[in-house]
Amino acid sequence: MPYLELMVNVQVPDSEERALALEFSKLSAETLGKPEAYISVSITYNKTLTFGGTFDPAFQLTIMSLDNFDLEANERYSAAFSEFFKEKLNIPNDRG
Repeated sequence: MPYLELMVNVQVPDSEERALALEFSKLSAETLGKPEAYISVSITYNKTLTFGGTFDPAFQLTIMSLDNFDLEANERYSAAFSEFFKEKLNIPNDRG
């Protein structure tokens, strides 16, 4: 059962939080190649999250999953998730 925990320093409006979580869940299932029924995601806002010594928009993604990781897969995951965070949260690809 994959679990993905996303921490961001970009505040998502309350009215958009749930939709973002559902989109993140769907993307996670597609990217990891697992049924969404087994995917669990969490998104946390942390105004003190820094990256590279600044408070510029950034994310920290932790993925816990069995038998899903190798060099090729990691590159694919990084590309897919970074692009999603750039599109949905306006966080540059190099900030997480």
